[in-house]
Amino acid sequence: MENQDKPASQLTRIDPDAVVQADFPTRFGSFTIYGFKDAVNGEEAVAMTAGELQDKVVLARIHSMCLTGDTLHSLRCDCGKQLDASLEAIAASGCGILVYQMQEGRGIGLLNKLKAYALQDEGLDTIDANHKLGFRSDERQYTFCAEILQYFGISGIRMLTNNPRKIEGMEKEGIRVVERVPLVIEPSRFNSRYLQTKRDRMGHLI
Repeated sequence: MENQDKPASQLTRIDPDAVVQADFPTRFGSFTIYGFKDAVNGEEAVAMTAGELQDKVVLARIHSMCLTGDTLHSLRCDCGKQLDASLEAIAASGCGILVYQMQEGRGIGLLNKLKAYALQDEGLDTIDANHKLGFRSDERQYTFCAEILQYFGISGIRMLTNNPRKIEGMEKEGIRVVERVPLVIEPSRFNSRYLQTKRDRMGHLI
């Protein structure tokens, strides 16, 4: 699908008065960090950029918030390691973007994710736990993320992901995905079942 670039005036999900930016040095390298607010539902997101993005095909990661994995270093998932690997790859490439969306637990929220953890402790896998709580396997939406990429005038992305549904979601929103770049994360005894479920029941390419 061709990228449907929009001028800033047509980015209806981005609140133009809420966009902020600052220098953002990290242990992976130096980035510029941008803050965005969804004008429709109030969702906030950040983008970390490296290099000049306008009219380029760039390395990109759409990363959903995972407090337990990204911040508290949970071993139940691979999210924190995927985040680190993505930032390292983008910094090394010299030109790329990471969009961090506040859609915890594939969009079900933090407390519901912890409820799903408890159900997994009782024997359910991550998908069946979500279903028992009344949610789909994945509740995430990508319209806001797509507009953030369009805000930077990116012509296409090389997408850091193992999830083909995420690629489909971004392409549905008009983002041209020219390549999938795998994120290879070594499984552990704590997350092997979780990763197996993502592979066998969600089609993740791992």
